[in-house]
Amino acid sequence: MKVTLDLDALVRSGQITPAEAERLKGFAAADTGALGANVLFALGATAVACGVVALLPALETVVALGVLLFGTGLFIRLQGFARMQLFAQIIIVIGALALCAGIGGLYGEHWPVRVGMTLGLAASAVLARSGLLAGLAVIGFAVTITFDPEIWPPNHFLVVVIVALSALVLGLYILSLRLAPEHERLAIIAMRVGIVLVNVAFLAGSVFGDDNLGVNAVAFSVAWALALLAFGAWAVFANRRWVVNSVAVFGAIHFFTQWFMVLGAQPVSIVGGGILLIVFGLALARFNNWVGQRPASKSA
Repeated sequence: MKVTLDLDALVRSGQITPAEAERLKGFAAADTGALGANVLFALGATAVACGVVALLPALETVVALGVLLFGTGLFIRLQGFARMQLFAQIIIVIGALALCAGIGGLYGEHWPVRVGMTLGLAASAVLARSGLLAGLAVIGFAVTITFDPEIWPPNHFLVVVIVALSALVLGLYILSLRLAPEHERLAIIAMRVGIVLVNVAFLAGSVFGDDNLGVNAVAFSVAWALALLAFGAWAVFANRRWVVNSVAVFGAIHFFTQWFMVLGAQPVSIVGGGILLIVFGLALARFNNWVGQRPASKSA
């Protein structure tokens, strides 16, 4: 667990002694030195990799460098070199991204390859403890179930996307309740990305509908509104501030999408929409202040 402390303020208030403050500063200095060295190592490795790609500009080069960086980071991680763990995390992330970019560019049109890349991103996220890779794994999952190079845009997959991502979000939430804090963070990040993608799919459906199943835009709009109300009510009672904020944001997006689709971009509708947006913002700020005054609890 990481804690941020204002040592000068604690000394002034008498909560710690000057000697204790100096001791804590010594710990911070040691960590800062290790952090600086790790960042320099990572920047150097990235610069060398970029230079090699510039000299040999091919997707195969990107794949080879991805394997090298990922393998090096994994080796450092498994060997347990404590002062090089940040460097290992960074090059695992860069290596995983390079591998996905190279393999995706070469064979991304094949469904099994996309499945493999998604699973690889998820595994890499756990190894590197990377929230970025966890989020990209969820995006990769969405791409896997929607991407068809012969049919674009993918509005004929929207119901499938919403159902699949909703199931994934539920699974990640249940999983996060059973994980240690270190891995719980990754599950929550992935869950949040999934929530955003579900809402984006609803947004697309509320405008275009689903051609494949014959679901029109009105049905999507009603279903989205009901889902936001139900999800928001649960989040308020469960004290999940991030979820409440995301519901409020996407609720406003949904409202204004329908507002301008019905009324058009007229001066009166724009002014009215702006006033309503300010009201929504004030209501959300009041909610956040109210939550901040409640006893601390988990927020996902």
